[in-house]
Amino acid sequence: MSYPELAVHTFTTRSWSMSECIEGYARRGIGGISVWRETLEGEDLSTVRKHIADAGLEGLSLVRGGFFTGASAEERAVAVENNRECLREAGALGLPLVVLVCGATPGQTARENFEQIRDGIGLIAGEAANLGIRLAIEPLHPIYAGDRSGICSLRDANNLAGELSLPNVGVAVDVYHVFWEVDLRDQLQRSADHGWLDAYHICDFKPDQEDVLLDRGIMGEGSIALSQIDQWVQEAGFEGRREVEIFSRKWWERDQDDFLDRILEAYDGIYRSS
Repeated sequence: MSYPELAVHTFTTRSWSMSECIEGYARRGIGGISVWRETLEGEDLSTVRKHIADAGLEGLSLVRGGFFTGASAEERAVAVENNRECLREAGALGLPLVVLVCGATPGQTARENFEQIRDGIGLIAGEAANLGIRLAIEPLHPIYAGDRSGICSLRDANNLAGELSLPNVGVAVDVYHVFWEVDLRDQLQRSADHGWLDAYHICDFKPDQEDVLLDRGIMGEGSIALSQIDQWVQEAGFEGRREVEIFSRKWWERDQDDFLDRILEAYDGIYRSS
């Protein structure tokens, strides 16, 4: 069985090297790959780009840029430079999208974080456009509002994309972070209607998770209405790949081939059962 409509983030199989990720995904007929910068450490980017292409995978995105906020102008300037380096990496890899985890600084107000994120994206968007790269704002679950992201709902992400009103700035939707929103269907449609819906990530949210960052569930292990949300995403007109993004310390300690096969088994049961 092959999965041309599916992509996997390299951080999902964190225990694998870049080459192992590429070969493991391609061996299963998975269509796409999203590359995490952590997986790239020590790698030659031109070699990685060729390996992805030779394996028949489509490179979807580089993850992650962002973290624009800071208590001082100097901190914010460093963040912008880090994002410029991220853009250079994406360009070297031929990846058309950079996913942004936007950042939040403890002690700042929500408005201060929002405005610093807006201004930071505005500073790099032109450079991204010159490289043919889109920027996708990823809202995070409110549990991360204190120190990881001042954008904590799809409504916030849409509002930010609308305020920026830049042709290469959109959003990345991860069900883990937005499943709880009562107006999610409307916000998905709003995002799609404006051409902002750039990426769609899947996993599950376990109510009894042991770690708020590193214990995401395989699809079907948690409380997210995955089939319903998937229907809304498709109805909105999204035509991209579903991207598996699972952080799991438990699974990283196990055989990654077994982990990936378990993911695909769960995927079949939810997304191919009808």
